[in-house]
Amino acid sequence: MTPASVDTSAQGIATRASQSLTRAVMLDGSDLFCERDDRILFEHLSFTVTEGQVLQIKGSNGSGKTTLLRILCGLNDSYQGSIRWYGQALEAQVEEFYGTLLFIGHRVGVNKVLTPLENLRWTCSLQQQVADAELYQALAKVGLRGFEESQCFTLSAGQQQRVSLARLLISDARLWILDEPFTTLDAGGVSLLEGLLRSHADAGGAVIVTTHHELRVADLQQMTLG
Repeated sequence: MTPASVDTSAQGIATRASQSLTRAVMLDGSDLFCERDDRILFEHLSFTVTEGQVLQIKGSNGSGKTTLLRILCGLNDSYQGSIRWYGQALEAQVEEFYGTLLFIGHRVGVNKVLTPLENLRWTCSLQQQVADAELYQALAKVGLRGFEESQCFTLSAGQQQRVSLARLLISDARLWILDEPFTTLDAGGVSLLEGLLRSHADAGGAVIVTTHHELRVADLQQMTLG
């Protein structure tokens, strides 16, 4: 798949700047505090994520990056502070929030006994119905043409990661939260994923991503923990 191009002309930059002025704050956290095993991971942490933004969370191992993502996804409630979705307390609109969220953790989220096609079918069945033709197309776009019906344990680690990335192409979620998605990807996979992040942001979605990779994404925002 050819990564989405970004218009770097003066007109393109001006257009994105104009859009950024009108895009709303999608998610924000205020004065977040979390500790683990009597060790403070982060405190007084505040951030905002607007429509059309890619936010990269950086930090050393153990600085709390994954913990923060799990908090945002509702998988960890051991924290203090407030999180808002479009300006309203997250706990007051949990169903709406999780209906527009896609989380891909740092562990490859595939059943290795199933095929890539079967994995996508199962994923889709949780929220939406997608025709097999669209699933085949998504797998082809992430470089898995010809592997659609191979059991995932026969695939390389990078190919298994691409199965997870295919979920991005079939999801209508507006907020992507991705934990170290570049780890097992080769150069082609890196370019592919960067293109997907750019395309999603350009369409008005938002991305929160942890990675040590130097992202090549326009208007990238960064936050460092630790």
